[in-house]
Amino acid sequence: MEKQRVKQTMLDLEQQQFNASREAYLAYVSSARLDRSEPIENDEQAQAEFASDLSEAFDQPVHAHADKIAKLQLIDFGPKTKVEEGAIVKIGNRYFVIAVATDRFVCDREEFMGVSVQAPLFQAIEGKSAGDACTFNGRTFVVEAVV
Repeated sequence: MEKQRVKQTMLDLEQQQFNASREAYLAYVSSARLDRSEPIENDEQAQAEFASDLSEAFDQPVHAHADKIAKLQLIDFGPKTKVEEGAIVKIGNRYFVIAVATDRFVCDREEFMGVSVQAPLFQAIEGKSAGDACTFNGRTFVVEAVV
């Protein structure tokens, strides 16, 4: 498993999500603008104000994806022997990347999921090594590998 390829896949996916969120944000912002060269009707004003409020809701995901991209760029994805930021952990035949929260994704025909260091799962496995047992949500499991 090439960890740098996993990192790049995560960066590429976050960039795609950033771009999609940014496009949605820009579309709502443009619909919130009124043409000041013509008389403005009350209905148009109300719609523009509503679109403006919605654009603020779309602004948050843009910043969240930008923050994830910045964080991923800073994380050391070098070899790890214990569960820490930048590690890839195998538990129950599933791979978790300790970095930022993501949906499931595929890299080199393996399925991964990003887990934030704020996630309860990380709290349960932090500092563990391959072969260590942990308890999470009342279930005991073994850390199969740490890369």
